[in-house]
Amino acid sequence: MRVLVLNGPNLNLLGSREPEVYGSETLADLEQSISGWGKALGIETETLQSNHEGALIDAIQQHEDDGIVINPGALTHTSRALADALRSVEGPVVEVHISNVKDREAWRAESVISDVCVLTIYGRGVSGYRDALRHLANRAAGPFETFRYGPHGENVGDLRRGGQGLVVLIHGGFWRQEWQRDTTESLAVDLTGRGFNTWNIEYRRIGKGGGWPGSAHDVLMALDFIPQLGLEVSGIVVVAHSAGGHLALWAVRRSRAEVSQVVAMAPITDLGQHAESGMYGAAEARLLLESGAPPVSDPGHIATTLVHGGNDRHVPPEHSSELAVRGGFDLITTSDGHFDLLDPERDHWSRIVEVIDRSI
Repeated sequence: MRVLVLNGPNLNLLGSREPEVYGSETLADLEQSISGWGKALGIETETLQSNHEGALIDAIQQHEDDGIVINPGALTHTSRALADALRSVEGPVVEVHISNVKDREAWRAESVISDVCVLTIYGRGVSGYRDALRHLANRAAGPFETFRYGPHGENVGDLRRGGQGLVVLIHGGFWRQEWQRDTTESLAVDLTGRGFNTWNIEYRRIGKGGGWPGSAHDVLMALDFIPQLGLEVSGIVVVAHSAGGHLALWAVRRSRAEVSQVVAMAPITDLGQHAESGMYGAAEARLLLESGAPPVSDPGHIATTLVHGGNDRHVPPEHSSELAVRGGFDLITTSDGHFDLLDPERDHWSRIVEVIDRSI
């Protein structure tokens, strides 16, 4: 698989231009990282940066790759010509922005490029390029269908058919809009390859109508929609990460779907504890509490397995260990960090697969 990675105007100044916004990594550093991320994913990458719109359009028109990753810089907001060039290519295009363009000046939130892209990633720093490459690799791994389960733009999920049962994946990201379902996509691809049907859902996050109760109601709608997927399933397992774990633990006991098992990876189970922690997502946890969210997670009588890494610097392991004691739930501990749990190559994943296999 080959992917063309394009960077637009002023990205040659990475490392010196507003490092508080764009970080200290130079363009050369970034291109080296892109090459390494690509090799790890089995992708051959070609990189190009230009301050000239025409040079970027020429590169797009001449490319014969399997996909494109593009950070158009300020051309994002103005260049219909660039959008037309991208529209003309056959392979998928992913738009990337290093900063959180939704939280800066209003004009930065508007993109004339997004409509011709399969995904827009922003606010994740330079790791957004890695995530873009991973998304392209996952798209190429096998077909999927996107179903709309509710009335809002974010009420969608990607169904991959593997043959047995159904695993519903709910991503995390502390209810922030920059974190999307692409983060749990690798798990979906792995599980489908093992013979399971998977449904990787999106939901509204804070800034897009989410928070409390919007995000929780979306997850509940997604679970209630399962019969309309047209599958004959022997069992339903919900696998969720971080804030997605909080949402799953609330929704499974209220859903009409017959969920047989929840696997919550590094879940936020105590909003009050997290709101007072000062950690990433603490402000969002306070906002949910102020909106009336229940402070402590309770999945009721649904079988639950909690998974948490001892090196988690985003959600302390106590969130899982205390819920495990309180509810009598199974607990799997690892030495991993918060985001390591999203990697199906890690040792913990085989143990999760065993839990899924027993439940379907």
